[in-house]
Amino acid sequence: MRPAWLAEFLAFSPGPAEEVRLFFAPGRVNLLGEHLDYNGGTVLPAAIQVGTWCAIRPRAERRWRVGSHTESAVVEAAWPAIRVPRAAHGFAQYPFGVVVMLEAAGIAVPGADCYFWGTVPQGAGLSSSASLEVVTAYALTAVAGQTPDRVTLARIAQQAENAYVGVPCGLMDQLTVALGQAGHALLIPLPTLAVRAVPVPHAQDWALVIVDSRKPHHLVASPYRQRRQECEAALARLQQAGWPIQALADIAPEALPQALAIVRDPVLQRRVRHVVSEQQRTLRAAEVLAAGDFVAFGQLMNASHRSLQADYDVTGPELDTLAEAAWAVPGCVGSRMTGAGFGGSTIAWVARDAVDAFQAQVRATYAARFGREPGFLVAELGDGVHEVAWTNEEEIPCASS
Repeated sequence: MRPAWLAEFLAFSPGPAEEVRLFFAPGRVNLLGEHLDYNGGTVLPAAIQVGTWCAIRPRAERRWRVGSHTESAVVEAAWPAIRVPRAAHGFAQYPFGVVVMLEAAGIAVPGADCYFWGTVPQGAGLSSSASLEVVTAYALTAVAGQTPDRVTLARIAQQAENAYVGVPCGLMDQLTVALGQAGHALLIPLPTLAVRAVPVPHAQDWALVIVDSRKPHHLVASPYRQRRQECEAALARLQQAGWPIQALADIAPEALPQALAIVRDPVLQRRVRHVVSEQQRTLRAAEVLAAGDFVAFGQLMNASHRSLQADYDVTGPELDTLAEAAWAVPGCVGSRMTGAGFGGSTIAWVARDAVDAFQAQVRATYAARFGREPGFLVAELGDGVHEVAWTNEEEIPCASS
């Protein structure tokens, strides 16, 4: 009997099963370094073992058909009409944007039937969009017999989201999805992209628990764009005053008081203060994590959340409630919001023998305030995008509805 995912794909794209190839790209969680990716800073994300699956069959003509386990409509577009973004295409804009940006980069890919399903909660701030983009780019280039380096694929995926979909995201999410390593976080200095894998020891003792507020965040409509503009305005003031910096994260901690005096505007001062302090926390966090000092790492997480709350204004009552509830649970050494904010998720490092109590207490606190329960995921750190060998008898994790 064929597995459910293959039966779904063949209903969408009839033909020989042996022509079907299967790919997976993880979601990502940012352990520390929030809102630094577009400010020239250093981030500390990790890939997680939930993400986006793509089953694909190449086509003879340059036409792309996109289907999904969670969407009833099949969306189809051909070259060159695909070059024009259309809101009516819905989620298919993401894979279509990847096709267009691959072409712009001089990487010709064939037409294809692409069918997607995911195990990462939508709107939870775990980079479902980057996962979708990167798995599309990797699958299409693999089918075409091409092997661009993974940083190039990440950049193409980011360009699809920026220029085609219209979301001004940084590069961190796509890089993490492309480059993730099981059992490791990635320390990524965005100016140089000199990625370093940071081991996460003592996995048997500590669990990374992701808590979904179930308040989706929508970056196109959220104040995310406004935060970027505020940081650009602060940087412009410093550059106009003669500071030889390319990004806010270039400001040394000892120079922060002088920078704030030049920026002057209280709102912009708070944005700058977060960027500078978060950069220092992230560099320190990589050191203590590699050393297995989860208590010190947790303290940095807590300080990061408070900075995102007070200086960057991106948390909100749901994420604050989740973080503060986590701080009160014995066995939890730290918790913070992760992702862009304005909804989405928090993360927490929790002693494995305290995970059940942690979930019960945080669930009760959150439900009492908001009348709904949060979602929980005990995350394992996984590999980046890859092809999956499969047989007709093998079942693949089912899609999240």
